[in-house]
Amino acid sequence: MIDKKRQAIAEILANNIISRDDLAKLKRQVAKKYGINILYNSDILKGYKQQRKQEKIAISLTLEKILRKRSIRTMSGIAPVAVLTKQYPCPGECAYCPNEKDVPRSYLSNEPAVMRAIRCDYDPYQQTSLRLLALENNGHKPTKIELIVIGGTWSVLPENYKYWYILQCFKAANEFKKNQKIKSKFNSKLKTKSLSEALLKEQKKNEKAKYKIIGITLETRPDYINEKELLEMRILGATRVEMGVQAIDDKILKLNKRGHGVKEIIDATKLLRNFGFKITYHIMPGLPGSSAKKDLAMFKQLFSDEQFQPDQIKFYPTVVTQGSLLYKWWQEGKYKSYSDKVLQNLIVKCKEAVPQYVRIIRLIRDIPGESIIAGNKITNLRQIMKDRGVKCKCIRCREAGEKKLEIKNLKLEIIKYKASGGQEYFIQAVDKIDNTLFGFCRLRLPDTKKEKDLLNIPLLNKINLLLDKTALIRELHVYGELVSIGQEKKVQHSGLGKILMAEAEKIAKENNFEKIAVISGVGARGYYRKLGYRLKDSYMVKSLV
Repeated sequence: MIDKKRQAIAEILANNIISRDDLAKLKRQVAKKYGINILYNSDILKGYKQQRKQEKIAISLTLEKILRKRSIRTMSGIAPVAVLTKQYPCPGECAYCPNEKDVPRSYLSNEPAVMRAIRCDYDPYQQTSLRLLALENNGHKPTKIELIVIGGTWSVLPENYKYWYILQCFKAANEFKKNQKIKSKFNSKLKTKSLSEALLKEQKKNEKAKYKIIGITLETRPDYINEKELLEMRILGATRVEMGVQAIDDKILKLNKRGHGVKEIIDATKLLRNFGFKITYHIMPGLPGSSAKKDLAMFKQLFSDEQFQPDQIKFYPTVVTQGSLLYKWWQEGKYKSYSDKVLQNLIVKCKEAVPQYVRIIRLIRDIPGESIIAGNKITNLRQIMKDRGVKCKCIRCREAGEKKLEIKNLKLEIIKYKASGGQEYFIQAVDKIDNTLFGFCRLRLPDTKKEKDLLNIPLLNKINLLLDKTALIRELHVYGELVSIGQEKKVQHSGLGKILMAEAEKIAKENNFEKIAVISGVGARGYYRKLGYRLKDSYMVKSLV
C-alpha cells in the first residue's frame, strides 16, 4: 500500500497542475488506478518537498499554493495559533454555559480546539508546536504568529500559571523544529518573579527568531478588567483582548446570570482602549429575554454609542447544550431558540450595519452538531450569506486575500469616530475601484483633559501612556498572503505599512501630540525599530518633536 501511495503521488507531481480542480480530478483518477483512498494534500505536499530535495528541482509557487490546505488561515497576513488553558474554577454561573468535567467552563470536550488540547494534556508548549507543525505540513509558512489563548476567564488564573503558560508558548516558537518532543508541566510552587525573568529572555529571543509571535490574544470577562490586570497583560506581550459581552442590556445580562452589567462593559472597554489594546466583543444573539428586534438594536448601538465601538466582533448564536441551566429551561419550555430563517435574517441585517473599521471574525462558534440540543447547527453561515448576495463592509469581507496590489489604484481613506472619550482614526489603504482593503492603521488620540482622573492612578503613571501629548497606535495590519522575509513580494513588505504609519504620525503631530506609542507584539518590535521607535514599558515609542 505504501508503494502504491508513493507511485500515486509521483504520478500526480508529474502532471502540470494549474488549478485546484486539476488536482481534485487527478486525485480521483490515481485513487481509482492504484486502489487507494483519495490522497491528502499534505501527503502530496510532503512528496513534493522530498522530490525537490532529492532532485533539486525549482520551487513551483503555483503548485505549493494549490496544495496548501485551508489557505484562508494565513491570507490575513498572520498564522493564528489557538491554545487552551487547563480547567480552573470559573467565577461565572452563566445560564448558557455547559459545565463539563475536566474541561474549561463554557467549552466542550468534542470541540476541535479542546480535543487538540486534551491530546497534549493542556501543555502550552506541545499545543503551540503541534499547531505550527500542522500549518507547515499543510503548506503554510507560520513565521508571523498570532497566539490566541482560550479557556474562559484568563484573569482568574493563578498568576504564576499565567506567566508559565505564556513562557512555554514563546519557548515553543523559539525552539520550533529543534525540541518538539519537549513536554512542559506546571509546578504550582514556581515563583512569578523567576518566571517573569525567564519570559523576558524568551521574548528577546523571539524578536529575532524565525517564528515570531507578533500578537497575543487573551479572553476574559469585563468585570475582571482593571489597571493591574492590563499592565500584567502587557508584560506578557498581549495586544488584543476578547471579552464576553454577550448583550448590552442589563435585564438580559441579569436573567442569564452573567454576573455583571453594562457599566462594567463600558468601563472595561475604556480601559482597554486607553492602554492601546485591540478589542473584540463576543456577542450572543438569541439569549433568553432577548428577541431578534432587540438583538439588532443592540448591535447597531455598539457603533452609534461611543461607549462601545469594538474593533472586532464574534457572533456566537445562542445554542442549547447539556450541562447548562439553559438546557433545563429549554426542557421546561421556558426557552425557544431562533429558527434558522430568523437567525440568518438577523445576521444579514447586522452585517449590513457593520462599519468599515470593524472585523467580523466569526458568525458561529465551532460546536459540533451532535452537542447542540437546540439552536443553530449550520456550520457555513458565512458562505450562505455570500450566496444570498449579502453586502458587508467589514474588514474581513474586504481584505485583499490573493489580490495583487497595484500602486496606481491605491488610495488612503480616513474614517474618524468617537470612542471612550477619545478620537479614533481608522486609516485604510483601499483600491480606488472596488474598495478592496490592503491595509489599515488604528490611531487613537486620547482626550487628556477628560482623562485627568486616570493620571492619578500610580499604575498608569508607571507606563506613562496617558500623560499629555501621547498618541496611541492600537493596530497596524497589511493584508494579503503571508510572505516570509525575502520571499516573493506581494502585498506585505511592499512598503504599505510604512505609508500608513507615516500618515498616523502626521495626524498625531498636527493635533499637537509630542509622542506616539505602539502596542506592538514582541515579534514585531524589530519592524518598528526600523521606523525610529524604541522600547519603553512594553510599548514601542517615538518622539514627534
